[in-house]
Amino acid sequence: MRFQLLLSAALLTTSAFALEYPRVIFSDDFSAEGFGKAWGHYKSSSVVKGGVLVGTTAPTSDHSAVDNIKIEGERDVQVNVKFRFVSDKAKSFNVWFDDKNYKGSHAGHICQATISPTSVNVADAKTGGFDLANGLYDRKKANQLTDEEKKMLATKTTKFPVKLSLEEWHTLTVQTSGDEISVSIDGKAAGSFKSAGINHDTKSLISLTTNPVDVEYDDFSIKGVAK
Repeated sequence: MRFQLLLSAALLTTSAFALEYPRVIFSDDFSAEGFGKAWGHYKSSSVVKGGVLVGTTAPTSDHSAVDNIKIEGERDVQVNVKFRFVSDKAKSFNVWFDDKNYKGSHAGHICQATISPTSVNVADAKTGGFDLANGLYDRKKANQLTDEEKKMLATKTTKFPVKLSLEEWHTLTVQTSGDEISVSIDGKAAGSFKSAGINHDTKSLISLTTNPVDVEYDDFSIKGVAK
């Protein structure tokens, strides 16, 4: 059994991370004073201080802090970032892949990975819980989903256990390849997930969403496949 688990992990690493992303689209090591002009924000109180991005949601905010970068539309994208949970007030953070020009999902959400000290959750938002094209998002908000819709939505996300120490820095890689989103932490595959919506061909907004505070980020980069 142990051999089978090790083999499965090796196959995951080989298949999910086979595609190379040599082309740097954007990078920031946060060594400058404050955010650069490329950064956008939504209901964010985050700051750049001491060479890191300090993710902060204001206590009065009704939405987690979003700090984002716009890029030209790309289907296959890799996001790399160092992070640490400074205290147990840090519940999680998200790496979002969006297309604000796409009106078939709420806020143009396509897919995302949520990282917490104990789990990695990956999801297809486009054809899952944020789907506007088929009314799923609105019916979900109104608590009007049918049992079949609830079962279907359960297939649009999956969770993998991890164990991440507080205060220590970790290195995260999240990448999309066709209909697959894959996550590795500290060079080890955490998990991957395939779903149709992930294959959206114009992911053009990459966001870090801090839930709610005490997550720090460094050495952020967005990379694309060779053209």
